[in-house]
Amino acid sequence: MAALLQAQPVVTTTNVFQTGGIECKSLKVDSSAPKPLLIFTPTVAAQYPVILFCHGFCTPNSFYSHLLHHIASHGYIVVAPQFCMGCEWIPMGQYGEIKCAGLVADWIAESLQSVLPENVVPNVSKFVIAGHSRGGKTAFAVALGYAKIKLSISALVGVDPVAGLNKYCRVCPWILKGQAGSFKLSTPVAIIGTGLGPEKADCCCSMPCAPEGVNHKNFFYESNPPCGYFVAKEYGHMDMLNDNPEGVLGGLASCICKNNEVGDKDSMRRTVGGLVVAFLRAHLDLQSQDLDAIVANPSLAPAKLDPAMYIKAP
Repeated sequence: MAALLQAQPVVTTTNVFQTGGIECKSLKVDSSAPKPLLIFTPTVAAQYPVILFCHGFCTPNSFYSHLLHHIASHGYIVVAPQFCMGCEWIPMGQYGEIKCAGLVADWIAESLQSVLPENVVPNVSKFVIAGHSRGGKTAFAVALGYAKIKLSISALVGVDPVAGLNKYCRVCPWILKGQAGSFKLSTPVAIIGTGLGPEKADCCCSMPCAPEGVNHKNFFYESNPPCGYFVAKEYGHMDMLNDNPEGVLGGLASCICKNNEVGDKDSMRRTVGGLVVAFLRAHLDLQSQDLDAIVANPSLAPAKLDPAMYIKAP
């Protein structure tokens, strides 16, 4: 028996970094939801896990459409709310969007089915909350109970999460305590960071978009197993957005943060999307082959990952 177990092959490839084989589409929901929503949903009849994705500071949810389409094409329904960009976005307070994220989670529980294609069913027993930048912190805050929601959270994903301007100027609520494992969450966590996020952009008067002391390193330090931690060393804080996002905000997103030198966002989008899919397959479907393969061989990812690690629950 021991010999048979040792002879089992090690998975050395994975399909998660390519667009999935499930047809999907995007749709907008406005008046019937607590906030305007952009939803990416498979169109093939089946039951699918649901991901609530929170955008970054003053970033339109449409700027993530290529990334979210990638994830949806592997068999997930992704709901991306557009939070207000008014008074609730003041630098020192984040309670407004945390509350809104909770309201959208409850809308998912009660009303998501009514807007989906025929015979596409949301499996709300497999509910994931995720977010980028400040939205990553929003996702953690909801998981920590700062918004009371009707659904149980099956997994939590932070994409280059940020908790403030620096460790002395953090956004309320202060969820980072500076203590290892302080989150005390039993929920599986994946944190995807960037190597260039802590660096200033070349333009004058810029600040790091993911500053030391309040970035992915700190979120990982305060997380508990099971936890995945991946850092795209050569990419920046906004490199998972669409190419050339439109408008004034698109221009700011392209220059305010330090970005990959050759402008290769596609590799970063596929890396982030693939890591999310691999992590969720492992924890929602108990299929860990893709995650195991990436941890064993990080070069499978289009973007260089260092570290690429996964700590199992004790």
